[in-house]
Amino acid sequence: MIYTTSIKNITKDQLNGFFVGWPNPPSSEVHLKLLEKSSHVVLAIAQESKQVIGFITANSDDVLSAYIPFLEVLPAYQGQGIGKQLVKEMFNVLSDIYMIDLMCDEDLMGYYEKLGMQQAHGMIRRNYSKQSGL
Repeated sequence: MIYTTSIKNITKDQLNGFFVGWPNPPSSEVHLKLLEKSSHVVLAIAQESKQVIGFITANSDDVLSAYIPFLEVLPAYQGQGIGKQLVKEMFNVLSDIYMIDLMCDEDLMGYYEKLGMQQAHGMIRRNYSKQSGL
């Protein structure tokens, strides 16, 4: 397993299988664009196949705040500590930032608490007609 903060040479063909359960998931082309437009990215890449098997993104002002919108690991690789390592790597990237926020479903709060985060209240607005990124 290789963890990298570079998306150089990453292609859409390496980004298949993500966004499981989304009713209108982004295509691999949109996924690549999402990675390119993020302030910070950490990828988990299988050494032999070069397939991206997990990723985390952050958007930041690089002064005080960062927001983590995505952490995903392909279903076949879940439960192996890859997500945990991606979060640790991103926390390392953002180590000089005052606040790192994310929103998650209630059933994932315990996961993030184990990684040093604390519960907070937040608000969201979703435009599901744009979920695919198109």
